[in-house]
Amino acid sequence: MDYLNTILTGNCAEVLNTLPEECVDLVVTSPPYDKLRDYNGFEFDHKAIIKALHRVLKPGGIVVWVVNDATVQQEETGTSFVHAWAFKRLGFKLHDTMIYEKNGAPFPANRNGNRYTQIFEYMFVFSKGKPKTGNLICDKRNRWFGWCNWGNKTLRTKDGQLKAQDDTKEIPEFSPRNNIWKFNTGAGYSYTGSAEERELVKKHPAVFPEQLARDHIISWSNPGDVVLDPMCGSGTTLKMAYLEDRNYIGVDISEEYANIARKRMKFVEKDKAKYQASKIQINSDKTIDADITINGEIYTYKKIPEDKFIEVQEAIKQWKWIKPGSEIKEKQKRKRGETK
Repeated sequence: MDYLNTILTGNCAEVLNTLPEECVDLVVTSPPYDKLRDYNGFEFDHKAIIKALHRVLKPGGIVVWVVNDATVQQEETGTSFVHAWAFKRLGFKLHDTMIYEKNGAPFPANRNGNRYTQIFEYMFVFSKGKPKTGNLICDKRNRWFGWCNWGNKTLRTKDGQLKAQDDTKEIPEFSPRNNIWKFNTGAGYSYTGSAEERELVKKHPAVFPEQLARDHIISWSNPGDVVLDPMCGSGTTLKMAYLEDRNYIGVDISEEYANIARKRMKFVEKDKAKYQASKIQINSDKTIDADITINGEIYTYKKIPEDKFIEVQEAIKQWKWIKPGSEIKEKQKRKRGETK
């Protein structure tokens, strides 16, 4: 397994065909689409690359393909959809169509123009069969965590009817984020590290955010897995894979860019301990438990955000919120006459 934690140079389709079959768990990459950047004049054959990726990917493995379209002669090329269709034709499933939203754009729309500002790219998530790993990032905080919905929960069926549900659950503090991810871009955001590392990375014409790579890596792989970037450029995917305790394989057709990635990884190796010690942990806001009287009955509500107590208290009284806990289903059954 001498191909692990290495950066190889050459046409990635040809290089990948020298690797063992089904040796990769996850691919995170962004191809040089539509000649929006001059990658030393190199071209790429997306179909040959997709076939090679299917060969090296393990069953259930994921490919994250970050791509977009150029506008040529007042028309978008549709390259992203050409690529997506090729993946489907060549054996992959389109697991999710995600969006990478940038915090701004170098060329904002002109108020007298006829096109809105372009600030996103597609992040197509393809799978080789059913995904074997899914560690969804749960950082979308729920305002009403700790309680349950009120009233009778219903679900609209295909024929348009509302069907009563009896699966009321306590709302968790955090839920999985949506599939539109927003990232800041530019120095200090897209790439971090020492001043020497940042100066090195600047030599590559297009660097996507480290956080983008990191979030996909922890979503679709586990520590010890193998993460591949077949067009690794400055090595962003490789850096975040290494910092998150995954093995990596990088390939780039440009010796210049491969050397940038190799030099960058030397800096990264020195910074790993510091990175892991400084990981941001999500801390819950301060909460309180409170007794609230509704229609003469006292109910204990738990995990009320302290700074929202007055607002929450009024909402509970207005909507006669159901008390969280085991009594919920019993109340629903009594309403339906299922129990006495």
